[in-house]
Amino acid sequence: MTRRELLNIIETGEGLHTEFKRHFSDYKKIAKELIAFANTKGGVLIVGVDDDKKIIGVRSEKEETELIKETALRYCEPPVDFKTEFFDIENKEIVVANIPESKDKPHRLQDYEKELNLSSAHVYIRVNDKSVLASKEMIKILQASSRKMKLKNYEIGKNEKIVFEYLNNHETITVKELKKEANISPRRASRTLIKLVRANLLLIHTKDNGEDYFTYAG
Repeated sequence: MTRRELLNIIETGEGLHTEFKRHFSDYKKIAKELIAFANTKGGVLIVGVDDDKKIIGVRSEKEETELIKETALRYCEPPVDFKTEFFDIENKEIVVANIPESKDKPHRLQDYEKELNLSSAHVYIRVNDKSVLASKEMIKILQASSRKMKLKNYEIGKNEKIVFEYLNNHETITVKELKKEANISPRRASRTLIKLVRANLLLIHTKDNGEDYFTYAG
């Protein structure tokens, strides 16, 4: 990243791929941002810049980098990859952590569980300019994508047809709406929608409040 590119990113403000922090504040808060970027499309965490784009600077580039490194290794499971760059803006030091999209999704806050627990794991994704908790449906889709799990002998059944009919009239559908429309359990409704996403027939979307909805793909 060049100095000019960094200035343009700061001027644009926070977004899907950008998060500003005045300074390193809390391990879990920083881990949340690293995890969200790794689980989504990657991004940059810029330390030394306020939410209003004001250049604050950091006291020590080395100290901030070590804290981010410790966070990525100890507070993220699995650990999150990142690279740091340093810039001098307005005679103030800025630390930029570049987090690529991960091939080992989903990442979660370290909970010292041997396996990911859907009921308790804190998995974050990036939605617009926020890092939000991922739903169970999103976590399962991230798992399937990372492991390149293919559907075997998948057939369109009654519940899938209900989904298509509903979308033809409403454009979007949620797990709760499918549960009510098809008169099935929340778990079965969730499983039906997840399979349709994995079959590339539906897309999953997450709102700023963390709620999911599904639409036709394409």
